[in-house]
Amino acid sequence: MYRLLLVDDEADTREALSSYFPWQEVGFQIIGQCGNGKEALNFIQNHDKIDVILTDIKMPVMSGLELAEVIHEQKHNIHVIFLSSYREFEYAQKALRYRVNNYIVKPAKYQVLLDVFAGLRDELEAAKHALDQPPSGTSNEGLIITQIKAYIQNQYKDANLEDAAKQVYLNANYLSYLFKQKTGQNFTDYLIQVKMKVAMRLIQENQYKTYEISEMVGYSNAKNFTRTFKSYYGKTPSECKNG
Repeated sequence: MYRLLLVDDEADTREALSSYFPWQEVGFQIIGQCGNGKEALNFIQNHDKIDVILTDIKMPVMSGLELAEVIHEQKHNIHVIFLSSYREFEYAQKALRYRVNNYIVKPAKYQVLLDVFAGLRDELEAAKHALDQPPSGTSNEGLIITQIKAYIQNQYKDANLEDAAKQVYLNANYLSYLFKQKTGQNFTDYLIQVKMKVAMRLIQENQYKTYEISEMVGYSNAKNFTRTFKSYYGKTPSECKNG
């Protein structure tokens, strides 16, 4: 069982969440309830292991966003899921940099809770087998970036962020943030870089037509490929062939 902490300033909401949803059937055990972020931090400090926090965003004393920020800064290995009213939904998205796994719009519907927490359970299970203990001096984050770069190098034709995230059992938005933080480059820009270098090599071999190279590096539309290639190299594929 994965250990779950509920955080919401409305006692009725906490009680409804804890009693009407079959948490244990999905693989979670509610180990506590808190009325705001500060109470949740105190709870974290006094308990050995918490796997997941389901928290409201707007609360007195300390908000869910502030709670997620502290958890992130203190490097707690805790997954955070937000509860949000509809008008706060865009605000919730901004918290992705704090490794918030998901956000659920209030009132939380049964099927949504089931989908989110079943997915999180599968992610937690898979993460147990994802990475071996890193060598001395190497961080897990460094290994993740190395693995993602290798994935792109090998699968550049069909590579995408969602697929990449599955390779390392992370939320796609968090992987995007982590990749940018660690490499200084967006995931998409790195993918394009790899595609264009492969395309240039194929052009220099002078064995393929432009539309064939376009398909080989994952562009179904040759015009889009040519436009991207020219933006990257300053020349069209034909100009590079003739040059």
